[in-house]
Amino acid sequence: MGASVRQIQVTFDCASPEHVGRFWCEVLGYVAPPPPEGFASWDDFNRTLPPEQRDSWFVCSDPSGAGPRLYFQRVPEGKVVKNRLHLDVRVGTGLVGEERLAALEAECARLIPLGAQRVRLLPADEVNESCLVMQDVEGNEFCLD
Repeated sequence: MGASVRQIQVTFDCASPEHVGRFWCEVLGYVAPPPPEGFASWDDFNRTLPPEQRDSWFVCSDPSGAGPRLYFQRVPEGKVVKNRLHLDVRVGTGLVGEERLAALEAECARLIPLGAQRVRLLPADEVNESCLVMQDVEGNEFCLD
């Protein structure tokens, strides 16, 4: 009997879950779920929570259902070291050389106004094509690949 494929959720520890989550919604084209029944907005729902529970989490998902759900949870400690895991945003799949670099740079230019920061370009070598290392709105590394 073979192993079955399981769906995954990617969880981000962060200081401001909604801020980081909405950034990733824009990057990936993900959407937040509608607010709970009886509430016109998530802000209305959050106002009913005790202050320490407000903006303690945020969730979003791929509207097509193909990608994993993303969960953002508030944690008290800040980021202090390089990520052990990061997302690769696949904008250059199948492209090589200057065409790939142009796609990476175009996506970088789209993400910077959203709060992303460019870190460095990793140029192509004998094994890998170029990729662009970036950081999200709280300094978490990710790559445009």
